[in-house]
Amino acid sequence: MLETLREDIKAVFDRDPAVRSVAEVIFCYPGFHAMLFYRVAHSLWQRKFYFLGRFVSHLGRFFTGIEIHPGARIGKGFFIDHGMGVVIGETAEIGENCTLYHGVTLGGTSWAKEKRHPTLGNNVIIGSGAKVLGPFTVGENSKIGSNSVVVKEVPPNSTVVGVPGRMVISGGQKVEDRVDLEHDKLPDPEAKAIACLFDQVRALERKVKELTARLEGPDGGSSEAEKTEQPQVLEETKAAG
Repeated sequence: MLETLREDIKAVFDRDPAVRSVAEVIFCYPGFHAMLFYRVAHSLWQRKFYFLGRFVSHLGRFFTGIEIHPGARIGKGFFIDHGMGVVIGETAEIGENCTLYHGVTLGGTSWAKEKRHPTLGNNVIIGSGAKVLGPFTVGENSKIGSNSVVVKEVPPNSTVVGVPGRMVISGGQKVEDRVDLEHDKLPDPEAKAIACLFDQVRALERKVKELTARLEGPDGGSSEAEKTEQPQVLEETKAAG
């Protein structure tokens, strides 16, 4: 038990630059408190004291704002930063050295009494407000961007952002052992798509200007017949573009 507490405290020091002392972790970190409640509740749940397990879990929710079902399985080095609004379902499984921020949901998509919550591999980071829904696996060393909604499997070493979640990095290599917290530096597929549309609009504008100059001729003028035909030609050019 003492070894488990040491690992929980170490996880805070490894992943929160704001922490200053062990006393601060013990008395002021709701993520640490939530894990204390969870470990008691999970121990009761494994011994088939289901009501007591749920009751202890409910007390943890009341005091910390973090809801962890006592049936969930959580590995060592787990860290919940800030934590308010975090929900972890009954059949969720979390690997070692994972990090969750506030507002994260590991939820289910089925009424059946079966595996219905996600499984996180080792070293997974899930940004604030993200929802991971369903009985699939998020591979080790992967990142889920803030406010993303993930409903399908994520390969290892990947980055997922957006609603619904889209994979923007796949098979990236982890270059250091320490957990990478720079989840703010994620690609933005929407911004990239909008930039591509702007580039296409500019290209079309240039083509229209070139065609207009060609129709007007080198002397800057045109005959009466050409003037009559130009608006129709321009309209057809824009429609074709």
